[in-house]
Amino acid sequence: MLEVVAFDLGASSGRALLGRLDGDTLSFREIHRFPNDPVQVGNRLHWDILRLWHEIKQGLIKARQQSAGQLASLGIDSWAVDFGLLAENDELLGNPYHYRDNHTNGVMQKVWQEVSQAEIFKSTGIQFLTFNTVYQLYALKEADSPLLANARTLLLIPELLRFWLTGKKLSEWTNASTTQFMSATSPEWASTLLAKLDLPGEILAPLVPPGTLVGDILPEISRETGIAVLPVVAVGEHDTASAVAAVPAEETPFAYISCGTWSLIGTEIREPALSDKALEFNVTNERGVDNTFRLLKNVTGLWLTQECYRTWHKAGISISYEQEAGLIAETAAFRSFIDPDHTMFAAPGDMPEQIQKYCRQTGQPVPETPGEILRCIYQSLALKYRLVLEQIEELSMHQFKNLHMVGGGIQNRWLCQATADATCKTVLAGPTEASAIGNVIVQFLALGQFKTLAEARAAVRRSFPPEIYQPQDTGAWDIAYQTFRQIIDKRL
Repeated sequence: MLEVVAFDLGASSGRALLGRLDGDTLSFREIHRFPNDPVQVGNRLHWDILRLWHEIKQGLIKARQQSAGQLASLGIDSWAVDFGLLAENDELLGNPYHYRDNHTNGVMQKVWQEVSQAEIFKSTGIQFLTFNTVYQLYALKEADSPLLANARTLLLIPELLRFWLTGKKLSEWTNASTTQFMSATSPEWASTLLAKLDLPGEILAPLVPPGTLVGDILPEISRETGIAVLPVVAVGEHDTASAVAAVPAEETPFAYISCGTWSLIGTEIREPALSDKALEFNVTNERGVDNTFRLLKNVTGLWLTQECYRTWHKAGISISYEQEAGLIAETAAFRSFIDPDHTMFAAPGDMPEQIQKYCRQTGQPVPETPGEILRCIYQSLALKYRLVLEQIEELSMHQFKNLHMVGGGIQNRWLCQATADATCKTVLAGPTEASAIGNVIVQFLALGQFKTLAEARAAVRRSFPPEIYQPQDTGAWDIAYQTFRQIIDKRL
């Protein structure tokens, strides 16, 4: 029986899983989990990439020890936009910057002075976010960074780890598209844009589609892990691409939210949406599995609650995730709202204080207790989901009856129900481990175990039945939505 190894790296933790296809049923089990904590050095925030590399190898050793069948391949997915730079001798030039590092502050506006927003969007189709790779590179150029001056290759995070496994330098479409310097209309780098910004296009690796068999692990990796031969697949290496691949939708088209630290809200289309309205809505057209585009928008997600819990923990306040629903039930509904994507909430820090500050500055009741703050966050998220979904429906010219929610955030049943209520759509929640499952099914597609993505999604439906949430009390949510729109339109 074939098993594949899926490494799924998130912004706070990573894990290795063994995926198996038994007849027409998928299954997986986690064999290794590890933290992925950013590291502050001076005024710079980095990823500890060498620790992640060590954990990749530990995961391979455990895969060999725990596999009940034949290891057929491995794949890696991770967050987007961040990268490592290699010197002429292929040695890593410093630890990669974290996308929340402040070296890109104000850079996007400088780039727009050289190339207009409209031209960038028409060329790349990507949402304007301050941490996109193009702005990180431009920040290095502006700082006259020796890292950029000595760089001969740029590899995004999963590509860098894959290079260390195989010795092959290749850039996979789904992750490459998030850089905001890949062409929206053809699978190639946006060389004209790079030239206008005086950024070094020659350091970019050749592009390959998801599902590409890259090569076997290197002999030294075989010796260290005890695995003789193991092919490596370039899966949908952006974790959202993998998560969307695993959406168990039967209908076409379908709407989804990949819910975690970020919430990615959108649909799957065959051609990018590059209209003036798409630019106005600031949506993105990231490439997906099976020659699709992910028409979606990035919304700040459970990062807000993660930072709240971190602040409360430092203050000695102990709240379990299981206690959330009870704390929220003790509070009044629809008292206060925030725009989850306001810049006030972008950086690590005292998130409860920032939420209170936002409410104070917008003339709302200020949430004081953890329960009030949590209700404020979750209600605001559900209403922001509605706003973005309305924009996606307008651009795709399709009204969705159902909404698929996948990812770790769907373990929050209160948020799932609130999303159904706010959007007035039936929410089908599951699977939780969507990015890892998407990683697995793309490997099985590459190995010929599935013939089509639709066949793979049918296997996901059979194997991981969703939990269904029907909308309730939609009238009260409609009224709250109007208040929410008025609040987030205020300029602070």
